[in-house]
Amino acid sequence: MHGAAAGTLGALGLAPSKGFGASAADTTDASTTAPGELLTELPGAQALGAATLRFLGMDIYAARLWVPAGFSPGAYAQHPFALELRYFRSLSGRLIAERSLKEMRRQGPWSAAQEAGWLQAMLQAFVDVQAGDRISGLHTPGVGARFWFNGQPRGAVRDADFSRVFFGIWLSDASSEPQMRASLLGHKSP
Repeated sequence: MHGAAAGTLGALGLAPSKGFGASAADTTDASTTAPGELLTELPGAQALGAATLRFLGMDIYAARLWVPAGFSPGAYAQHPFALELRYFRSLSGRLIAERSLKEMRRQGPWSAAQEAGWLQAMLQAFVDVQAGDRISGLHTPGVGARFWFNGQPRGAVRDADFSRVFFGIWLSDASSEPQMRASLLGHKSP
């Protein structure tokens, strides 16, 4: 892929964006066991829902939401959970972070200092990804987020607001991909 198409895909990053398509990921890695890095963090976690982000007919990533017993989709930010993304395309870590920040802005206005801190934290946590790579993120309410790249620790952001808003990219009512949100939260399409 060259030129504008590669730049467009690079700008996708970790976050969904208006105009993309999400669909249930019933054929994408049907594993019912949480990734190894999450087994001790979320004992007994089960996959609540899954979806694949597509752009111009190309699969970008498959997302899966891992939750412990008692998880309530309507109050997602009040529960621990993990989001796992398996990439089908190569993407720049910098563009993943920048796109994520753009999507986070849908949920609030945030101060310039807060956004700068969040961007810096994401730049440290997100590396360039290749097809087949996996990023897992763990939300711990009132504490923050931790990230893994292919099962290896990539860092933590000890900011509860960051964690709530970052995972809100996919799970909040303000998500730019409501179909993906519904699939991740286990809602069936009509």
